[in-house]
Amino acid sequence: MKLKLFAFMLAIAAAFSFNANAQVDATAAEKFIKDTTAKGIEQIINANIPQAEKDKRFYDLLNGALDLDFIGQFVLGRNWRTATPEQRKEFIAVYRDLNIATWSKRFNEFKGKDFVFKGTTPSSSKGQIFVDSVVPMDQGEPAKVVWRVREKNGNYKIVDIIIEGVSLAQSARSEYTAFIKNNPGGVDALIADLQAKLKAQKSTK
Repeated sequence: MKLKLFAFMLAIAAAFSFNANAQVDATAAEKFIKDTTAKGIEQIINANIPQAEKDKRFYDLLNGALDLDFIGQFVLGRNWRTATPEQRKEFIAVYRDLNIATWSKRFNEFKGKDFVFKGTTPSSSKGQIFVDSVVPMDQGEPAKVVWRVREKNGNYKIVDIIIEGVSLAQSARSEYTAFIKNNPGGVDALIADLQAKLKAQKSTK
């Protein structure tokens, strides 16, 4: 009797797990990424416009497509829980601007290229799914670009980009955790460091 009850409970748990992942519409998630990359390539990367206008368009596109509040909490890790409201606000602000500037430069690597989509892969995280794509390059194998998409209330946002197996969010989390651990200034020192990097990026344009 106990064995049957245990098996029944496992079946219910499995059903809930399946339903949690099934809530993410794979077709809608892939369409969201296709639309986002198409805008980035056609209206920005390949567009014959001044760099200042490209930067503005990238900011608008990525600020809308990326869930930078969600990503910011993830990359700050356990330090998010101990950060003050003001530190959280300052960190998210500089992290947002720095990442939009950084990721816009990464996208320039795909100038003249097209993303080829390869379907989706389920995620173990509730409300998330991976959209798989490759970009044919002039030399060598196509570059693999995987988009981690989060769905919330019918809205889709990018929460990570994995290029050739390297997670941009996970890399940032490891870097920031090590920085805070080795710096007596903690979160404030990290914020100042990111602000300096953002300033340096803007000065080199």
